[in-house]
Amino acid sequence: MDKTPPPIEERLLRLLHHRSEGLKRGEAIGLPIENTSTFYLPGDPQDGDYSYTREGNPTWTAVEAQLSILEAAPALAFPSGMAAISAIMLTELRPGDKLIMPSDGYYGVRAFAANVLEPFGVSVVHWPTADFATAPIEGAKMILIESPSNPGLDACDINAVVERAHAAGARVAVDNTTLTPLLQQPLDLGADLVAVSDTKAMSGHGDVLFGHVASRDAEAMQRVATWRKVSGAIPGPTEAALVHRGLETVEVRLARMCSNAMAIARRLSRHSKVSGVRYPGLTEDPSHQIMAKQSRDFGFIIGFCLPDKTIAENFLSACTAVTNATSFGSVHTSAERRARWGEAIPEGFIRFSVGCEPLEPLWHDIQRALETA
Repeated sequence: MDKTPPPIEERLLRLLHHRSEGLKRGEAIGLPIENTSTFYLPGDPQDGDYSYTREGNPTWTAVEAQLSILEAAPALAFPSGMAAISAIMLTELRPGDKLIMPSDGYYGVRAFAANVLEPFGVSVVHWPTADFATAPIEGAKMILIESPSNPGLDACDINAVVERAHAAGARVAVDNTTLTPLLQQPLDLGADLVAVSDTKAMSGHGDVLFGHVASRDAEAMQRVATWRKVSGAIPGPTEAALVHRGLETVEVRLARMCSNAMAIARRLSRHSKVSGVRYPGLTEDPSHQIMAKQSRDFGFIIGFCLPDKTIAENFLSACTAVTNATSFGSVHTSAERRARWGEAIPEGFIRFSVGCEPLEPLWHDIQRALETA
């Protein structure tokens, strides 16, 4: 039997119509929000589909169906991306285990490793994403990949790391937040588990916290499901419904965001005040060849440096079409001076998340802000 995952285009078609497939005459086409903590359940509790929302909710079921279609794998919803990746770490690792993780990845995950995993007895080795091909995986229980890394946008060959890890007896988890399963499919590349912060581009409107875990390993998913149930790390039905609605437009949003990012990155790379532009879509970018091989597009995040902290802050203040805020992936372009969080990057480094605005007015605003900074 052919178990090859369907092409992403077929997954997207199914995503848009997955709910209508089971509708009965007179039922709502839009997703109802089941705002309830309990469900009517007389008699044997095993006879009901739902009993208590900490264990399951129909609104979650609908969004998990969407996520499962995109991942071509079972998916479980969480109240944030950190809750999702924490569930992977805490169900896969035990005291004495060794974890290899990116030294240049999302600082929240590194903080989790330092504040939870290491005191728990897990040995954590930090390694640059671009050098994961040479990471010291001997004796490792798990390799955590974030490619491209946030915020530096370095990449590694996921399939090559997976093959090396599996040969050494290690599992591989991928934080796929920066690209989403539309642009990169780590499970198709051999990863054991994937986590995504759906707070970002998946929901796409900056109005909800959400995350998910996906895997084709049934035992791993059972461990994650049990962890979610007993820990109470559950999303709310309203949040699930917002993500469900956002996912219906994710393809068209990402197409606009990626095309805008490519054009803006090219223009920034020619600007006299800007240096160190990082965007994997640029042929000269260090991540370009790897990403061209393993992703469908190059994403919507650009990194670049302005001469110093003051000029960077002046630039951000001068932008009227760019929101000065943390996080990324919204329909609205946003940016921040990332070193303000204490990361080991230049003081003038800007993480720039490109949105869905019309390109030319957006670039005009960026250009004007650069000239006046």
